[in-house]
This record gives sequence, C-alpha cells and structure tokens, in this order.
Amino acid sequence: MATRWWRWRWRWRWRCGCYWRPAARSPRPGFPGSAGLPGPRAAADARAQMSYFNLVKSITSAFQNVYELSRFHHTTPGVCCRSKIQSGEQYTDPFKLGWRDLKDLYEDIKKELLISTTELKEMSEYYFDGKGKAFRPIIVVLMARACNIHHNNSRNVHASQRSIALIAEMIHTATLVHDDVIDDASSRRGKHTVNKIWGEKKAVLAGDLILSAASIALARIGNTTVISILTQVIEDLVRGEFLQLGSKEDESERFAHYLEKTFKKTASLIAHSCKAVSVLGCPDPAVHEIAYQYGRNVGMAFQLIDDVLDFTSCSEQMGKPTSTDLKLGLATGPVLFACRQSDGVQQTTYLAQQYCHEAIREISKLRPSPERDALIQLSEIVLTREK
Repeated sequence: MATRWWRWRWRWRWRCGCYWRPAARSPRPGFPGSAGLPGPRAAADARAQMSYFNLVKSITSAFQNVYELSRFHHTTPGVCCRSKIQSGEQYTDPFKLGWRDLKDLYEDIKKELLISTTELKEMSEYYFDGKGKAFRPIIVVLMARACNIHHNNSRNVHASQRSIALIAEMIHTATLVHDDVIDDASSRRGKHTVNKIWGEKKAVLAGDLILSAASIALARIGNTTVISILTQVIEDLVRGEFLQLGSKEDESERFAHYLEKTFKKTASLIAHSCKAVSVLGCPDPAVHEIAYQYGRNVGMAFQLIDDVLDFTSCSEQMGKPTSTDLKLGLATGPVLFACRQSDGVQQTTYLAQQYCHEAIREISKLRPSPERDALIQLSEIVLTREK
C-alpha cells in the first residue's frame, strides 16, 4: 500500500512539473567514493536499485546524527557546527589570517600569464581584479600552515605551497570563463562576462590560456606527486561538465548523479589542492588524507549552499544571475529533495551542514594551531554565507 502511494505521489508530481527532464542523455557514470559516498562502482550500481527515499537516507546516514531533518530549521541562520576544539593561541579571522600569505596574489597571477597581445591580456586578466572571494587560495594557505605546524611546528609557508594557492585560483577562474560560455551567462561578480564583451570564441581561448599558464606554474614546482594530484582536477572538471549536460531517467540514480557532478565540478579542486600542499609540507600519508577529506567535505558543502542561494538570493546580492540552474533545466539539491520531500532548500542546507561536520572532524585530527582553528571556522562560514 505504501509503495502504491509513493508511486501515485510521484506521478502526480511529474504532472505538476516537478520531474526534471534532462537536457541530454549521458553515459551512466561510475560513482567513486571520492565523490561523497564510499564504495566502488559495484556499490554505486547496487545503490541505484534503491528507492529515492532510501538512497537519500543512506547518503545522510553516513554522517553522525544526520537523518533527523525535522530538527534543522533553515530560517535559523545561527545554526552551525562550531567546534569547541581551540588551540589556546590568539585566534584571528580566517580571511585575515590567510591573506598574510596572499599579498599581491592577483598581481602574481598576472605575472604568470605573460601575454603580449593586448586584447588577450585584457581578457585573461579580466576576473583577476581582486573582487573575488579568493576562497580557494585562503583554504590552501591555511591548510599549508596547519600541516607544516602539525609536522614540525614550522610556521612558514613554502614558496611551492603558495604557488598551489595561485594555481588553484587560476584553474578556478579558467572554469568560470568556460562555464559562462556554456551557460551563456551575461554577468559575474557584478560585471559583464568575458563572453558577452569579447564573444564566445575568444572567451574559450582566454580560459584555455589561463589553464595553460596554471599548468606551466604547476610543472615549475617540480614535484611529480603534486603534478599528478592536480592534473586529476582537470580531468574531474571536464567529466563534471559532461555530467551536468545530462541527467538520469531513474529517480533513484538522480541524486547520486548530482553529488558526483558536484564533487567533480567544485569539491575536487579544493580537495586536491589541500592534499597537494600537505604533500609539500609533510611526508605523512595520514595527514594527506586529512587534508584531502577536509577539502572534499568543505567543497561539497560550498556547492550545496551555492545551489540553495540560487533559489533564495537576488541577483544583486550574488553578483550574478540567480535561478540559472532552473532556466538551464538542471536538477540541483533543492529541486531533487523537493520532488520527493517537503522542503528542498531546508534539506539541502542540512546536508551541507553534515559535510561541514565531517570537515571539522577531519581537520581536528591535526595539532592545534590558529590555522587549524581558522579552517574550522571557515567551514562554518560556508554555511552562513549570503553570496
């Protein structure tokens, strides 16, 4: 009887337009553990046979005390996952603490571009205007210091670790340029996009140039392990974009598809950048895993909240058009949850909170330091940000 009721409810919601028709069919991807759920491809295939309700429950039950959705209220912005573990040392705002190692960040990135053609130079430098959040470089340098302190109590950031921060921002910016072309976006960070000013063809080339400059900077570091770690990001970004171009007909697979796409397009860069600086600062594989898992969980939470803000914020506040995913026919967390449960925004926010809980659990394994505490606070800022 319960099964019939769920089927009837799904048919009713489909007729009301809650079913999200895919933009194009895509090959069925595997669902590696690094994308948010543990287990090989075979486990993902088995999960695909579960009902949508059980799939979501299995995702959230991976975290401690997660599946109590009614206890979280999205209308209470003060809800967060603050850790009481503090280093005992003087504590500073994470962005102020991180910027100590990021002075002249954007000027140094522009030096990496080394472009002689005036128009191409202007296009490539367009987003490196200092108006971005620099969220990824901040995480990278804080993680570098936290790992160095954990290893040998060194409070210096190596030049190679700082280079990872620049490279991460360059890769991220290159993807923004390409994404704006794919989405036909007209504004970003409160100004016109590269593709709207110079055209789509030139915008694609500008994104490629930024990416090539990042690759040269990465090769200059000279560490083959780090090169291998960060080249995985490039592959993930491409695969993630392909995943976004399609969806799943089967409702039980749709959420897994969304989480895998979220990891590859957003969380992979943060996770692998954190791992790269840990490799450069500490020989312990356990620390590398801590850094990776922190970055992965914070990255997943960051994108989940971004998907929530796409529904709840205005374009002026975000600095870019909102409801973009809806217009493009993309099924994000709020839509997928709303199709089978009561409040998609609330439950997506709650899932983001659980990823932040996991990020805090991981980073708290490192030796206490102001940088470690700043990373804890940064995971909380992800949940309460408004743009």
